[in-house]
Amino acid sequence: MSSYSRVGFATKLGGVLAAAGSAVGLGNIWRFPTQAGQNGGSAFILVYLLCIIIFGIPLLIAEFSIGRHARANVGNAYRVLAPNTLWRWIGPFTVAIAFLILCYYNVVAGWVLSYTYDAFVGNFAVNTSSADEAAKYFQELFVNFVSDPWKPALTAVIFMGIVHFVITRGVQKGIEKSSKILMPLLFLILIMLVIFALNMPGASKGLEFLFTLDFSAITPGVVLSALAQCFYSLSLGMGIVTYASYFTKHDNLARTAISVAVMDTMVAVLAGLVIFPAVFSVEGMEPSAGAGLVFIALPNVFNSALHNMPILAWAMPFLFYALLMLAALTSCIFLHEVATAYVAEKVNISRHRAAALVSIGAIILGIGCSLSMGPWSSFTVFGLNMFDLFDTVTAKYMLPISGAFAALFVGWKLSTRQLWTELTSYGYVRFSVLALKAFLLDMKIISPVLIFLIMVSQIIGFV
Repeated sequence: MSSYSRVGFATKLGGVLAAAGSAVGLGNIWRFPTQAGQNGGSAFILVYLLCIIIFGIPLLIAEFSIGRHARANVGNAYRVLAPNTLWRWIGPFTVAIAFLILCYYNVVAGWVLSYTYDAFVGNFAVNTSSADEAAKYFQELFVNFVSDPWKPALTAVIFMGIVHFVITRGVQKGIEKSSKILMPLLFLILIMLVIFALNMPGASKGLEFLFTLDFSAITPGVVLSALAQCFYSLSLGMGIVTYASYFTKHDNLARTAISVAVMDTMVAVLAGLVIFPAVFSVEGMEPSAGAGLVFIALPNVFNSALHNMPILAWAMPFLFYALLMLAALTSCIFLHEVATAYVAEKVNISRHRAAALVSIGAIILGIGCSLSMGPWSSFTVFGLNMFDLFDTVTAKYMLPISGAFAALFVGWKLSTRQLWTELTSYGYVRFSVLALKAFLLDMKIISPVLIFLIMVSQIIGFV
């Protein structure tokens, strides 16, 4: 008898919020505005929305179908549906992706945790009349923190402890219950930030940048960037199959996928409504500031634009980093669960023991990733430190391969009867034959080709 007891989500809402939580992460609030800033704002958003409809939602439905039909975590799902074939290796490969991402993603989550604390105690209030001095202060603050031998490692361990606690509580009492609290709280904070941001001096310029459509800005590079953002933002290829295995037979997979995509996109666009009015409120700040936007540029923006409004000068950065922390938490819970469920069922041990193994492994490798930004920075592989190596290998190579094979599996290996059973939720919902044919065409050809283009464009540095 198995030591691991498989339990599904207790409610449809819980399942939807958990799946949305897996998708909503730092990429929505950090990467999306950066990509929009670098690719023409409104032009990027328009293409991104089309990518969500043509590419993102169908792939979500495909991974949902695999997970629910197999009733197994992603590591075992392909083996259940295609035993004694090479397809079975997709599962463990995907688990490895989730675990490696967890290792370095948790380090960034630790940075966010530290910045949330600094914002709360008012450490971002810099009393200087020189904009250059303030910019230098925030630059040094970030560099000194990430290169410190123990502070970022400590915050990563603390953050992993929070994630570990949720995972050990189980699917319903841990993942589902936390999702019902964290996701509404995330949207509440985001809406508050939007209200604050729209009252900043640069609000009109920020809105103009985001919503004044310039079709001439739509280039092949913008399309590929939007495709890549869509792929990573929805956590495709990371193991959402595991969460889908907790869905009930009567959950409408298409509706769930649409709900997840809508919530994920809303967070991304609302984050743009927070960041760009703030960026345009400070002279000389560019919307394409890059990854340093979150940890270097934005603290300076909040300090410069709001120094005459003490309450907002405290509330804006604190709420912003609290928002980032919630987004990081829901993502880390998802990544941890992908690995934990696989270890528990594969090794036949309890959830608590499996979670402990995953947490300890992630902490050890995570500390290595953290130290690679400081004391271990001289140790590189192919010119990359450990942090960047994990990021590059998973994002550029492993994730596209996992996502492509998920699409190909549904398009070519899963029988039409099995797929029809899932799309109709065992006869509970309607799904047209024409829609089925279009979906199969997408899985067999369109999505794999698009994923291949994403991978190649990233490898050659086109996006």
